[in-house]
Amino acid sequence: MLYLAQVHKNEFLEQYQLRLMARQEAENIWSLIPEEAFILLGKGNTMSENLLVLVELSATGDIERLEDASNWVLKLVETYLTTGMTPDELQQEAERAEDWRQSLTLQNQDLARRSLELEARREQIQALEESLKRDRNGYNKD
Repeated sequence: MLYLAQVHKNEFLEQYQLRLMARQEAENIWSLIPEEAFILLGKGNTMSENLLVLVELSATGDIERLEDASNWVLKLVETYLTTGMTPDELQQEAERAEDWRQSLTLQNQDLARRSLELEARREQIQALEESLKRDRNGYNKD
């Protein structure tokens, strides 16, 4: 699993550790880690204090990959923060999209209802036509 972490020096153990800050849940979905969670890097591993890193952990909690998060953060800025939209505006856009989706669903349901009504009327008209034909044929025989 992929995490965003910050490098800290554990003065007591005299080694560096990673403070896990966020966890990737899906492709573009991350969740913050509210509790303090640390992973020791082991003696001999030195890194810059407060450096942000991406760390991939195995199911057993072992570090599989560790890389500087600078390029990742810059990609986030480029992708999501250069449009000038605020989080409130994004939320309003999401609400507008949801309202639009609900409106389309209601329109679709209304069209389906009307289609069923028209089909029922068409069947009634056909039944009346058949009845008229029978009546005419019966009238013409007399």
